[in-house]
This record gives sequence, C-alpha cells and structure tokens, in this order.
Amino acid sequence: MAQQIATNVTWHDHKVASADRQKLNGHKGAVLWFTGLSACGKSTIANTVDHILNQMGKHTYLLDGDNIRMGLNKNLGFSADDRAENIRRIGEVGKLFADAGVITSTAFISPYRKDRDAVRALLPAGQFIEVYVDASLETCEKRDPKGLYKKARAGEIKGFTGIDDPYEAPEKPELVLDSNTKGIDELAREVVAYLESKGVLSL
Repeated sequence: MAQQIATNVTWHDHKVASADRQKLNGHKGAVLWFTGLSACGKSTIANTVDHILNQMGKHTYLLDGDNIRMGLNKNLGFSADDRAENIRRIGEVGKLFADAGVITSTAFISPYRKDRDAVRALLPAGQFIEVYVDASLETCEKRDPKGLYKKARAGEIKGFTGIDDPYEAPEKPELVLDSNTKGIDELAREVVAYLESKGVLSL
C-alpha cells in the first residue's frame, strides 16, 4: 500500500461543502462498489445502473476497471501490491466524486477484502455501498467473453483471480446480486431499488 511521502502540505477547507453540492444535484453522493470474479457481470450491471440513473436525471459517473487501467492506472500490473494501489487510487477518486454529490459506480474485481475495507474507511458512513455480484467460477468460465479463463487455464496468464490467485468474497456487503440465475436488467433494477430504499436518490 502506498504511503504518503509528500511534505509541507496543508489541507485547505472549501467554502462550498459536500452538502451544498448534493443540494444542487438534488440527491446524495455515494460510491457503488461492484466486486466479483471476472465475467460475473459487474461492468455490464454497473453500466446499466449508470444509464438508468442518468435517465432519471441523476448526476452519475462510471469508473470501470479496464478503462481505468488504460489511463490513471496504466502503470500498474496485477501483483498484490499493484492491485492494492489500483484499488487505493480508485477509492480516492470515488471519494472525490461522492464529495461532489455524484453517484459513482465502480466495477473492479478488487479481490482482497482488506483493500475494499480500506476504501470503505475513506468514506462517511452510508456512502460506500459494496455490491457483490455473485457468480460461480463455473458460470464465469462458461461466459468468458474475453477468453481470459481459457488463457489462464492454459498457463498463458499468471496470477489470474479465481484460477491461481484468490478472490475473497465480501462478508457483509450492502447488496448481493445473484448473477448465476438473473439477467442484467433485473439485477440493475435491484440496485436502483436499493438506492431508492436508502434515500440516496433524494435529499
């Protein structure tokens, strides 16, 4: 985990508070943290949730694992340390978006509990919503849209989550989505219904 090495820095308080930004948006800020195995459906569900909320007039943004690794985190690999730094950076970005009153969806395998818990600790209570997209390894291997499981089984990819690297499922997520038996639209609606029930979509 990266440590702070900057010196001679001072935190500056802003005249515009998070509550002011939320009031302008008409809803609360939050981070929806979609986690699960590769091919469990988390990116597609997050994308659908983002679209539904946008159509409802909510201020949203989607941070997707592959997209982020093409930009902000393109200098990181897939070692345990790099995975931790990848998640740390996304957590900090998500925190900024939530502070701006934006409902931010993040779709990352994020296989280690301690890394997800570290992101949770960054945010005020209720702003971090862990969404476990539950799909068995068998289900994910059958889907395998990128052919990654096939490559991992053939030894072409090392340290692949679920094959030769562990995935630690959330112990107490805010929401569990059954991606083994339910479709994308149904699961996305479950997420939106959860947000409505928790008062995130209003003030």
